[in-house]
Amino acid sequence: MSKISKMFKGSSSSSSSSRSSSSSGSSSRSKHRSRSNPSPQEAINRLRETEAMLTKKQEYLESRIEQEIAIAKKNGTKNKRAALQALKRKKRFEQQLTQIDGTLSTIEFQRESLENATTNTEVLKNMGYAAKAIKGVHQNIDLDNIDSLMQDITEQQEVAQEISDAISKPFGDEFDEDELMAELAELEQEELEEGMKNMARLPSVPATKLPSARPSHRATSRKRVEDDHDMKKLAAWAS
Repeated sequence: MSKISKMFKGSSSSSSSSRSSSSSGSSSRSKHRSRSNPSPQEAINRLRETEAMLTKKQEYLESRIEQEIAIAKKNGTKNKRAALQALKRKKRFEQQLTQIDGTLSTIEFQRESLENATTNTEVLKNMGYAAKAIKGVHQNIDLDNIDSLMQDITEQQEVAQEISDAISKPFGDEFDEDELMAELAELEQEELEEGMKNMARLPSVPATKLPSARPSHRATSRKRVEDDHDMKKLAAWAS
């Protein structure tokens, strides 16, 4: 059995005996531990600080590895013992670097899990808060009142439609449109018949050819001679 196993076994046996000896004391200690539990954000900050510390340790080990390689190269075959010691130290530094890499991976996984758990807790808390708000709103709503309200709204809409229809109807007497169209057709027929009668009373066109209105050449010459004779008489009287 390893020393670590013996240590955990011894601690478990001692803790079980202490719990059996004083149950009241253990309950008070458990309450004290529950009150002193760190918050998720505090734990996340601690993990980040640890990551930063291990990262610095990585950088230190990497620089030491480079130094030991330089020492081994410098001594070479000149000082074989010093070169071998440098390579041994390099191996130890590389082992420590490998362990730190694994530890960083574990811490990073733990931090991400804690961050996700914190986010989920906050989301669930807000969802529960919203659910309580919705429940509080619904407590003030009665389904029977909703049905009655919707029925009243429908009735009022029907009343409004009836009022709108009544307002849109024209005032005065209402006439049958078919009767008015029939009366208009009768008036048009009477006007057509009256026009036909007027056309029947017009005089007939004479069959003989009418004389031309243009005067003949002989009548025009005679009229011109008479006008000249009259002008001569007027000139003689004036002189």
